[in-house]
Amino acid sequence: MALARARRSESGFNYWPGFVDALSTLVLSIVFLLSVFLVVQFFLSQEVTGKDKALEQLNAKIAQLNDLLSLEKLGKITLDDQLAQLRAGLAAAEGERDRIKGLYDGLSGAGDAQGRANELNKALESEKAVSSRALAQIEVLNQQISALRRQLAALEEALEASEKRDKESQGRIADLGQRLNVALAQRVQELSRYRSEFFGRLRAILGNRPDIRIVGDRFVFQSEVFFDTGQAVLLPEGRSELDKLATALIDLDKQIPSEIGWVLRVDGHTDMRPINSPLFKSNWELSSARAISVVQYLVFLGVPAQRLVAAGFAEFQPLDSAPNEDAYKRNRRIELKLTER
Repeated sequence: MALARARRSESGFNYWPGFVDALSTLVLSIVFLLSVFLVVQFFLSQEVTGKDKALEQLNAKIAQLNDLLSLEKLGKITLDDQLAQLRAGLAAAEGERDRIKGLYDGLSGAGDAQGRANELNKALESEKAVSSRALAQIEVLNQQISALRRQLAALEEALEASEKRDKESQGRIADLGQRLNVALAQRVQELSRYRSEFFGRLRAILGNRPDIRIVGDRFVFQSEVFFDTGQAVLLPEGRSELDKLATALIDLDKQIPSEIGWVLRVDGHTDMRPINSPLFKSNWELSSARAISVVQYLVFLGVPAQRLVAAGFAEFQPLDSAPNEDAYKRNRRIELKLTER
């Protein structure tokens, strides 16, 4: 009978190498999982380190942060699953340990199995040590998962705060835009009122001359009032008309509030026939030179230079497209327009 118990003991002891292999596999799995977690923790630390810079550029990267948070949450779920598997493996190891302990208790009464009992006792102590280490590693893993959850919560809170600031900024921008539009509309109305007064005074000063017309919001002077054909030197008659205009402009500058940015634009226009003289190689040069001559003379008369603009349009803004002398004469002109700067 003792021989039978010895045989059963030998048969039970043969399971031990397989148990050790399983336990080693469990430990290696834990080490591997910890290595993976440390790599994830490293990359997460790198990401969190740059969160201040990311928050400063959050308006342009909100979509990227959302993707990052989704990946982080997926990693958290995976870690929870791994932790559950580790706990299941630990429970299985403890069950195996209890089975071996029961076997040891059954063998402790047999004197001829004392050596085997001692070996089993040592194996049991080794199992307890491995289990203690596994529990410690699981505790560390739990702490790291908690830290990861706190970091994710902080990122979500920062994202919500940034979105709130963005909404507030958009609201302020919309309000400022409305206020700016109202202010601009008021300035345009004020400038329109002064323009009407200026045109009224200028019409009274210049009289009903056939070579001076009002077209929309512009005074149109035929070029012959100021210049000879193909020239940009002011004629005496043109200087006389500009003297009247300068007086009205100087008075207008005193009346219009300084915060209203207005200018008198002097536009030079030619007819469609090309020019190629020693002084001017193109109609661009002729029209620009005539506008500049008018502006320079107005400045000489005391009109503030910052209130004047000279522009040349050559033949490309005709009033009459017909190819005849009357149309050519209408298109050769100097236009004055009171407008915003």
